[in-house]
Amino acid sequence: MDYKLAVIPGDGIGPEIVDQAIKVLYRIGQKYGHRFEYNMLLAGGCAIDATGKPLPEETVEVCRKSDAVILGAVGGYKWDTLPGHLRPEMALLGLRGQLGLFANLRPAVIYDELKEACPLKPEIIGDSIDIMVVRELTGGIYFGERGHREGKLGQEAFDTECYSVYEVERIARTAFEIARKRRAKVTSVDKANVLESSRLWREVVIKVSKDYPDVVLEHMYVDNAAMQLVRRPGQFDVIVTGNMFGDILSDEASMITGSIGMLPSASLGENSFGLYEPIHGSAPDIAGQDKANPIATILSIAMMLKYSFNLDAEARNIEDAVNKVLKEGYRTGDIMSEGKTLVGTNLMGDLIAERI
Repeated sequence: MDYKLAVIPGDGIGPEIVDQAIKVLYRIGQKYGHRFEYNMLLAGGCAIDATGKPLPEETVEVCRKSDAVILGAVGGYKWDTLPGHLRPEMALLGLRGQLGLFANLRPAVIYDELKEACPLKPEIIGDSIDIMVVRELTGGIYFGERGHREGKLGQEAFDTECYSVYEVERIARTAFEIARKRRAKVTSVDKANVLESSRLWREVVIKVSKDYPDVVLEHMYVDNAAMQLVRRPGQFDVIVTGNMFGDILSDEASMITGSIGMLPSASLGENSFGLYEPIHGSAPDIAGQDKANPIATILSIAMMLKYSFNLDAEARNIEDAVNKVLKEGYRTGDIMSEGKTLVGTNLMGDLIAERI
């Protein structure tokens, strides 16, 4: 099969880690007979330097014509003083909105070889932690009506939480479909005891669940969900929730794994189109020093193969290759521990590619 990929290396360590992901993808193509065509594009700080805009129109147009998008990272100290609408991070919001990316998938997995990095006690971790947070990405309070007004206590600001039946239905279906490929359990997180938008959320999720009788559905208030993630994380399989709750809970889930450099993510639109990126930032302090951990980006490639192209065997091959390298004791600096072998960005990419 042939696939057209839009590639946005971005800023800081972005180009380095994307290079390693492409190295691994090349091996996948060799082994399974796929051909990947890459279009290298600008977004973020590098785009500001080159064009004056964080997200050039050409980048969006090429992304729309591609089968999927690979993103490294955007941002850095260099652009911190720019006005809000010109910040590199606006490229991310622009891509999500203009490409219709409504579902953010954030897996939180603890690898056996890295259990010592988890801040939780071994008896809490149990055999393993493998959670998928499915966050609604283009609705809710981040996109609702907002502003300033004169209130009963004087000047006040407001942000509005609003969800339509359609928005909840499509994110719920995404979560149930993903659960079918995992352990067949969905936990819907809301605040239905207080918020009207959450009451609608719960009603719609229950309605959608009737189409998935093979998947167990449970409901949990967001405050309890935050507590349960550190109290008994093994109870979760797929968590589905709104934009703001998902923003917070996905960060919490990622931190219990012990290393942000290990975690991939996907932002999906209609018809399996997706943007794939590591959850970490551009780390400008280590850019160009062969220190960055490329595993999150490489695992993002595995997510792309699985969720956009339905290439499950190829995705598992990448995941298995990462596991092999970790079991052999190779580590980048962020996951280094006593008795292991320290390697740089490029060698880590080589090692994983060799094990495909």
